[in-house]
Amino acid sequence: MLDVKPSLKTVLTRLKLSGLVPTLSDRAAYAQKTGLTPLDFLELALQDEIERRDHLSVATRLARAGFTEPHTFEEFDWDVPVTFDRDRVRDLLNLGFITRREDAIFVGPVGVGKTMLASALGHSACRAGHRVLFLRSDDLLKQFHQSRADNSTERVLRSFLAPDVLIIDDFGLRRLNAQQSSDFYEVIIERHRRASTILTSNRGIEEWIPLFDDPILAQSALDRLAHNGHQVVLEGPSFRSRQRPGLRTALPADPPPPRRPRRPR
Repeated sequence: MLDVKPSLKTVLTRLKLSGLVPTLSDRAAYAQKTGLTPLDFLELALQDEIERRDHLSVATRLARAGFTEPHTFEEFDWDVPVTFDRDRVRDLLNLGFITRREDAIFVGPVGVGKTMLASALGHSACRAGHRVLFLRSDDLLKQFHQSRADNSTERVLRSFLAPDVLIIDDFGLRRLNAQQSSDFYEVIIERHRRASTILTSNRGIEEWIPLFDDPILAQSALDRLAHNGHQVVLEGPSFRSRQRPGLRTALPADPPPPRRPRRPR
């Protein structure tokens, strides 16, 4: 193994390329063994740094997104007995809806995979370089409520408008009061045609209007969501009931999900 001189480490640090140091000696030995030209060696070393920075950027975006569980489409079981438009979901996976600043809405009963699909879309968006924020509907409204105690409402609103993709999970669990209706309306209106919003809900969109304190605000917000959003309705048994301890032994005829190759990063 070739040693990296302290003076070279200092130069790399000043150029903000210190990430090269851990692999540089191995790369230099490889270049010497294979007869790489100096320029080919330089390209190889710099490509290592690009890949390291890309990996770090993805990890940072995922950490900032706030996912409760790191779901990905690579681990999703497409053979699960839940009915939904698989072609539409695969089309969403291309992430063109983010470029077009469109929305996505997943509705269905508890446990059918709405949050899983929304999180997997968010995970794919992070890997593609998009800023994503995931939070429950109750948490979004709670942050607005708390912001009024220290006059930080504008800052909180900006934090919800900044991401390329905002995922609001479990919308519609309870009725909104006047202030909550206004806050939710503000987020939807300000993000409309400017950035993508993904919502999950146990209620169909037609059931959302009575949840608002003001039906006019509700109609205005939902009209934009309905006309700008890709709606995916899921129906079937709960994932959670299939994952209960002992269920697999009770149902030995139920085959395990197929192994799928991991997507290269």
